[in-house]
Formats: sequence, C-alpha cells, structure tokens
Amino acid sequence: MDKLRALQYFIAAAEEGSFSGAARRLEVSVPAVGKMINALERAVGATLVERSSRGLVVTADGRAYLDACRPLLEQLEAADSAVGRAGARPRGTLVVGAPGFVIQHWLVPAMPAFFASYPDIQVDFRVMTRLADAEPRGADVAIVLGWPLATGLVHRVLARTRVFASASPDYWALHGFPRHPRDLQRHNCLCMRNPEGTVLDLWEFSKGNRQEAVAVKGNLVSDDRNVIVDAALAGMGVARLMTFTLREPTRDGRLVSALVDWEMAHAPPINLFYRPGFRRNPRVRPFVDFISEHFRSRAADAPTATAVPPEPPWYRVGTGRASLAKRA
Repeated sequence: MDKLRALQYFIAAAEEGSFSGAARRLEVSVPAVGKMINALERAVGATLVERSSRGLVVTADGRAYLDACRPLLEQLEAADSAVGRAGARPRGTLVVGAPGFVIQHWLVPAMPAFFASYPDIQVDFRVMTRLADAEPRGADVAIVLGWPLATGLVHRVLARTRVFASASPDYWALHGFPRHPRDLQRHNCLCMRNPEGTVLDLWEFSKGNRQEAVAVKGNLVSDDRNVIVDAALAGMGVARLMTFTLREPTRDGRLVSALVDWEMAHAPPINLFYRPGFRRNPRVRPFVDFISEHFRSRAADAPTATAVPPEPPWYRVGTGRASLAKRA
C-alpha cells in the first residue's frame, strides 16, 4: 500500500464528506478511493470512516488520525511547493470567476499573500454567480455558492457556512427582538433571490427535535448580496446572512444576530470548480491550494461537520418563491 497516497485519499474523503467528492477532487475513480481507504484502515487497525444516510462520517479514531496526519502532509506539500518554486515559478494569467461579494470580501484580502508567493501570476477576477457562466466568462477556476450541477468538473467544497437572521441594533430596538422563529412573521425581512431565480422567503429553523418553517415577508428583494447587507445595515429590516458576511458587521456591533440558539437550515456551501486537466496547469494548482487553505482558516467559526448539507427541495423547482415550493 502507498501510505502517502492512502492518507491523501482519506483526508480528501473526510473534507469532501464522500468517496465521490474525494474522487472528483483527486481525479480518480470512486472505487479507487474506497479501496485505498479500506487498505489504510487495515493497516492502522481501526475504522476511520463510516457511511450513513447523512453521507460519509469520520469516526472518533478517524478524527484523531486525521488531526495527527494532516500537519505532516501539509509540511510535505509545503516542501514540494518550495522546491517547485525554486525550480520554475508559474507565470501567466489565471482567470477566476466568482460572485462580486466573494471577490471583494474573501478573495481580494488574500491576494497580497498569494502574490508574495507567486509574483509572476496575474489574477483576472470576473464576476459571475452561476457555474454555467464559467465557460462563457473564460474562467479557469470558478467559485460559487449553493448546490450547482457540474458534469466533468473537479469539485472541492471550500467551506460550509452558517446563516443567521440579523438586523441593526436600531431596527431591533424599534421593532422588538424575536424570541421564536415565528416572531419573524411580523418583521420586515429582506430576501435574497438565488441564481436559479428563487426568492428565499422560507426561513427554516431547528433546535433539537423541534422544526419551524417561517414564510417571511418584506419590502425588498435582490439578487445582489451587497444590496441586502447594505439594507440591513441601514436598519431597513432583517436579513438571512452567512457567517462570512457577518464577521465584520457583528464584530463592530453594526449587526446583531437573533435566534442564535436555533440552527437555520440550508446554509449554502462555498464550492470551487475547475476542469480536470487544469490541475496540471502551473497557475491553477497553486491558486487552488492557496485559496483552499485560506477558506479553511476563515471557516474556523463554521460547523465542524464535513458533510455538505443536502440540496433544499425548493432549490430548482422554479416556483419563484421558496415558500410556494414548500406548499406544493
């Protein structure tokens, strides 16, 4: 057994939450991933992963083994990268497609560190919200949120997110702080329209065995997240916002999240896609590895579960509103 490769397959499966996700990321077959991880389990004498209805679950032994092995592999990758840079530095233009707010808030702040390591790569950011726009926009790498369908592309989940119902302190002071999800029905809720055209007006919550689905209403809808954030900051209403978006406004007190003891459902994963052959592109590989580590470090306050949440039932139904799909 190739122990190093087996470790790489195990870590990929754990991070992707499935053998199929690991296979896409590593550009190998699903049986190859399963065979290598089974061999690793026999070698260490412990069960590292288990399959369930929720996907792939890392066992307690697997988690301990993962935590112990990941730093070793990262050191090896760093050494390989250092030698590679010493031999021949990648150069040229890399086109990266992503939503505007992702570029503005998450990618651009990371670029100084990337350019310090790869000064001969020029990054060309192009705004896009749907994976289908990647090819027309000429993107070598695409970063999108949600559950996009991809055929023949390598898919890596950069991070899971959490979402919270949030508003400005002035708004809460004027309209009252919700104590239960149903209280949101009397609030002005600012709703996003996703790239599939569905208005996200169904806000679902869970706490233990309790489930609540609230069809919210408001006077503002937008497909631009910055519009929703600015409206919430201006005290216009309550917005359903991701932890990444909330980090700075929450820290300085401009937004306050409500119902934090409830879990809001259908938080969109952040996904990275590229064509399989591009993994050997000298510009794609360093960017993918760098940005994956960047998101992993910024997701420290996100859920620790590795499985990607299932696609919401209203995601592609084309009803126009998520609340209508719920009734159908």
